[in-house]
Amino acid sequence: MIQPFHIFQLTTDEAQKIIAEPDTPHRHDFEELIIGIEGSIEHFIDFENTQLDAPFVTFVTQGKTHRLIPKLKEDKCKWWVLRFKSEFIPQTTFQLYSYYHNRSNIMMPEEICFDRIVTLCEIMFNEMQQSIPNLEVIRHLLDALILMIEGEIKKTETGEIERQKVQSITFKNFLKILEENFHRHEGVEFYAGKLFMSTRNLNLICERILHQTVTETIETRKLIEAKNLLVNSDKTIAEIGYELGFSEKAYFSKVFKKKSGKTPSEFREEMKKLIS
Repeated sequence: MIQPFHIFQLTTDEAQKIIAEPDTPHRHDFEELIIGIEGSIEHFIDFENTQLDAPFVTFVTQGKTHRLIPKLKEDKCKWWVLRFKSEFIPQTTFQLYSYYHNRSNIMMPEEICFDRIVTLCEIMFNEMQQSIPNLEVIRHLLDALILMIEGEIKKTETGEIERQKVQSITFKNFLKILEENFHRHEGVEFYAGKLFMSTRNLNLICERILHQTVTETIETRKLIEAKNLLVNSDKTIAEIGYELGFSEKAYFSKVFKKKSGKTPSEFREEMKKLIS
């Protein structure tokens, strides 16, 4: 996926084509949010297979191995599929990780709130059909959509086993501290100390939830913010690196290329051409 945001509707006809020739389990380099309006979904993720009837919401973080197969219900299937780069809404994306880390598929109540979620998808789709879509409008609408979904999740949350509950709270607290400090040159010990736990236990939680070490998670957050600043600011590469805790431009560029496959300059030029 090259563009920062894409939205489309999966219809009954398209669902039947996928049912006839389902994908193999795969990974992708973008975040995927699916709003199920009609039909069902069979979702293989985290090495488990789950089936869910609409209305539902599914979130797939980039890099997770999964497979989606739509199912007809009363001969119907209709989903909104939203795909976006992590850097499009960096802070909100990390909030999504905390809500969906232990359940990628969530049933939604058939209430007015779900209708509003669908309406937001329709507005975003219509905006993306314009000759020059306003991505800033899309960003705010997507942020509102996710906040609305989070509100519904909080209403329907039921008790989990105590270990999962404690780990979930710890992980959310880690992400909150990360949001406040990722621009600083702090390592695993700093975050573990803030959470009054060992570096080993914090690493175990991150690896279970994100399949990354704490260090990799910090680097991922820095990379997302670096991409965001490269696209949405006029700051120099050296200024961006310094803002994210890199004292040398050359080292920042080396880390950026290792993580993204491009230098900061190459990424900035590519995004400028795409957006213009």
